[in-house]
Amino acid sequence: MMVVNSWKRVALWCFVIFALILIIAPFIWIIGISLKYQIAIITGQFPFDVTWVNYERVLFGKSSDFLLNMFNSLVVAVISTTLVLIIATLAAYSLAWRTMSGLFKMGFLAWTLIFNIIPPITLVGPWYVIFSDLGLYNTLTALVMTHIVINLPMAIWLMMTAFGTIPRDLESAAIMDGCRRTTAFRLVLLPLVKPGMIAAGLLAFVFSWSEFGIALNLTAKETMTIPVAIASYAGQYEINHGEMAAAAVLSSLPAILLMFLGQKFIVRGLTAGSVK
Repeated sequence: MMVVNSWKRVALWCFVIFALILIIAPFIWIIGISLKYQIAIITGQFPFDVTWVNYERVLFGKSSDFLLNMFNSLVVAVISTTLVLIIATLAAYSLAWRTMSGLFKMGFLAWTLIFNIIPPITLVGPWYVIFSDLGLYNTLTALVMTHIVINLPMAIWLMMTAFGTIPRDLESAAIMDGCRRTTAFRLVLLPLVKPGMIAAGLLAFVFSWSEFGIALNLTAKETMTIPVAIASYAGQYEINHGEMAAAAVLSSLPAILLMFLGQKFIVRGLTAGSVK
């Protein structure tokens, strides 16, 4: 029995190490490409002379708009995430705690699930026509609106789970003590659902930051976001592998930092309600 358990433990660790290699190896490979000269990339030179020229070209090159692209992505991600959290929190509170028709609640939640299953790229065509007619094509406003629509179903379900873990007696006790319903919501309930809000906010931010298909079709040069900017390094006649890799590394840092700082909240938010 001891031998069997030891082999199981060894097999488990081998699987974990293999999974880590699959996850980490591509990122390490991209970092290596970003530190090479173009000739070293093409010839597959290894070992190679380390250079920072690709990062210099991406950040400070005369023809590079990477900092503007990063600013565009940041504006879209922050605004859309903020609005998603506000709408999702209020919607989840109403659906989870307020008395309403069971048929309406079931239909609304079913629609959010169905909408979440639909590939967002299938909606690009109608969105392009609508925003062009409204004069919003090639604006950050259009991207903010589409990212809200995409991230809202996920945020609503996460926030409903968060509200479902709170005893309803807390709100009733606060009201009996003289609080208005809005005051009880703000001072009693919101602090308790903070892990769910952080989890939903981080996931919405990361999804918005890395979204490519919609941004590719609804933006041009001046409103281009980071994923589209990275793809633009692949031209018709030439691919700037080093600059593309450097831009990819730089663009991943904010998302990695946020996920690292908020990972415990994400785990708490995603597992809320699993154990009572």
